[in-house]
Amino acid sequence: MRGGAKIAIVGGVFVVVAGGVGYGAYNVLNSTGGKTGTETASAEVRTGPVTEAEIADVSKRFLEAWASGETTTASQLTNNAVEAEPLLAGYREEAHISRAVITPGAAVGTKVPYTVKATVSYGGESKPWSYSSELTVVRGQTTGRPLVDWSPAVLHPELTTGTSLKTKKASAPSIEAVDHNGRVLTKENYPSLGPVLDVLREKYGEKAGGTAGIETVIESTDAGSPDKTLLTLSKGRAGKLRTTLDADVQAAAESAVKKYGQASVVAIRPSTGAIRAVANNPATGFNAALQGQQAPGSTMKIVTAALLIEKGLASANQKIECPPTAMYMGRTFKNLDDFSIPDGTLTTSFARSCNTAFIKLIDDTKDDAALAKEARDVFGIGLDWKTGVLTYDGSVPEATGGEAAAQYIGQGTIQMNALNVASITATAKNGTFRQPIIVDPDLDGRPIATAARSLSPSVSQQLTNMMRQTASWGTGKAAMASVGGDKGAKTGSAEVDGQATSNSWFTGFSNDLAAAAVVQAGGHGGDAAGPVVAAVLRAGP
Repeated sequence: MRGGAKIAIVGGVFVVVAGGVGYGAYNVLNSTGGKTGTETASAEVRTGPVTEAEIADVSKRFLEAWASGETTTASQLTNNAVEAEPLLAGYREEAHISRAVITPGAAVGTKVPYTVKATVSYGGESKPWSYSSELTVVRGQTTGRPLVDWSPAVLHPELTTGTSLKTKKASAPSIEAVDHNGRVLTKENYPSLGPVLDVLREKYGEKAGGTAGIETVIESTDAGSPDKTLLTLSKGRAGKLRTTLDADVQAAAESAVKKYGQASVVAIRPSTGAIRAVANNPATGFNAALQGQQAPGSTMKIVTAALLIEKGLASANQKIECPPTAMYMGRTFKNLDDFSIPDGTLTTSFARSCNTAFIKLIDDTKDDAALAKEARDVFGIGLDWKTGVLTYDGSVPEATGGEAAAQYIGQGTIQMNALNVASITATAKNGTFRQPIIVDPDLDGRPIATAARSLSPSVSQQLTNMMRQTASWGTGKAAMASVGGDKGAKTGSAEVDGQATSNSWFTGFSNDLAAAAVVQAGGHGGDAAGPVVAAVLRAGP
C-alpha cells in the first residue's frame, strides 16, 4: 500500500489503477464477474500478530473487491461478513456514489489509511465529495487468516453500528436558526449546538417554512435520531427558526467548557424559562448538558433547604448543628476534611456546604417521600418537559433509610444534568417553576409542564439570600468574584463509583440569568465547574 494505489469507479464501473509496491496493475471490467481473490484452506491455523505482507495483501484484496462491487467477496475478507455486506452494497446502491478515487496511504502498524474523492449523483444533481478513513487488519480468531476488522467506519469515519449512508431527498427542510435577537446560529460557529440544530431541523423544518433539498446523510435505524448531513447536493430553501438562545451567552459557554476534557453547562432566564445557552465538551455526540444522568452533589441542597424551610424545620437565620460527622439509619456521613460549624445557622451550613446539618434534620420531616415531592411539586423535576428538543428532566425517586439521607445532599439515586440544576436555581430565584424552552411552544402547540405550587415569597427570598451568601463569602466566593450584579451560587461535588476524583458541580445566578455546570472528575465545585458558570453569567445581561 506504499505506492499511492488508486481505485476508481468510472461511469458506474470500478477501475483499479496501481503502480506501487505490492500491486500489479489491473482493471475490473464489470461488477458482476467472478471473485477478485480466492481463499485457500490452510491445514494449520496461523497465530500471532499479522505480518506486513499479510496487511498489504488482505487490504489490497478487500479494496479491490469493494471497488468492483463484489460485496460478498469483500465482506468475506472481514471478520463480520453479515454486517459488512449490506453496507458495502449500499455504498453505490443507496449512497449513490457514481465515481470515486480511493488513495491508500502507508500502513501504520496494522492500520491502512486512505482518502476518498467521490462524486455523488442523485435526482439529476451531482456533487464532489471527499473524506478520509482507515481499515485495520487483524488475525481471525478461528481461521487464523488475516482479515479486515469490520466496523461501519471502514466506509466512512462517522458511521457507527446501526447507521448507514444514504443519498435522498432530505427528511426535513434545512433551517436558519437564529437567537432571540435574530443573530444566526450555526454549528460551525457554535459546535455544541450541532446536535440541537439537527433535532430542531427534524422537528421544525417544515413549520419554519422551508423546503427539502437532496443530501447524503448518515441515517440511523433509531427512528428518534435525526439524519446527519454529510453532503448537500441541492439546498432547497431553509426555513427561519427563532430560538430562545443568546449568541453572546452561547459563545461564552462554548469557550468555557473547552478548558476541561468533559464538561457541560446550561444557562436559563429564570423569569421565562428561556434557554440561553447549551454547551458540551466534547461538542459532538451525546448531549450531556440536556440528557445526562448523574448525581448533582450539594447543588441539591437548594431543594433540600426549600423543603426544610417550607416545613418549618429550619429558617435561614435559625441555629442548627453542623458536627464533623452524622449517622442516619446505620450510615455515616461526614463533611469535607471533617469540618464543623459551632453555633452555625442554616445559612452558614448552606454557604459552607455542611452535609451533616442537613442529614440531622431528616427525621423531623417524618416523610421519606418529602424530598421527591418537593422536587416534583415545586421545582418541576421529572414532569416530562417539552423544551423543543430531547431532554432528560431529572429524577428524585422516593427512598428510605440511608439512601434517603444520601439524597438530601445530592447523592444516591438522584439523577440530573446541567439543565435540571440550572432550572432549580431559576426556580429558587423566580419563586415559580418556568419549564425550560428552546423554541416558543406556540410554534407547534406543545404543552408546557407546570409545577403544582410555587415557593412562598418568604421561602424564595431565604433561598436566594443563602445563595447570595455562598457567592459572597462561602464556597462560591472565588468563582463568583468576577461576576457582577445581584448574584448567588451553590457548589457541589458528587462521588462516582470507580472514579478517584469527584465530579465538580456549580450553579449560580446573576440578575435574570441562571446557569449550572458539571465537570467530570473536576473535584470541588468551585474549582472547575465554578469558573465555567461564572464565565457564562458574565456574558449575560
